[in-house]
Amino acid sequence: MKTKGYIQIYTGNGKGKTTAAIGLAVRAVGAGLKVLFVQFVKGQFYSEHKALKQFENITIKQFGRPGFIHSKPSQEDIKKAKEGYEFVLKAFKENLYDVVILDEANIAVFFKLFSEEDLIELMDKKPQNTELIITGRYATEKVIEKADLVTEMREVKHYYKKGVEAREGIEK
Repeated sequence: MKTKGYIQIYTGNGKGKTTAAIGLAVRAVGAGLKVLFVQFVKGQFYSEHKALKQFENITIKQFGRPGFIHSKPSQEDIKKAKEGYEFVLKAFKENLYDVVILDEANIAVFFKLFSEEDLIELMDKKPQNTELIITGRYATEKVIEKADLVTEMREVKHYYKKGVEAREGIEK
């Protein structure tokens, strides 16, 4: 990408934040761009990994453990998130990617796996020509203020509340 890269946030309690980021990643690869897809909090295999691995220009890295954080994160959760934070800092220094997606980075801040200041530092250290996408519920006001584009996914209705579990190929 030779033009200025912007910072996009996909947040809110509705479904589709990661899916929107994946769509942008596919579009970027279609234009010949290199994409780094970093997932915080998530450590399990999802169907999108199988699809995204088919693209030579997408690199996927996970910095989470299998399972969900429901209340207090473990030391392992914190350790993995900090490793991811350091990995992204290094990737920004090397400036090898046109698009960098920090999936669930807002959730990592919410669970105090790293600080809001750490996420803002990543935003500040983004190379000028890199597009940065940050996903996850609970984006902070400071993160929203610093971004160039913010989309809030709002849940209006969800079948999960009727007991429908996450389905392979649709939610996982």
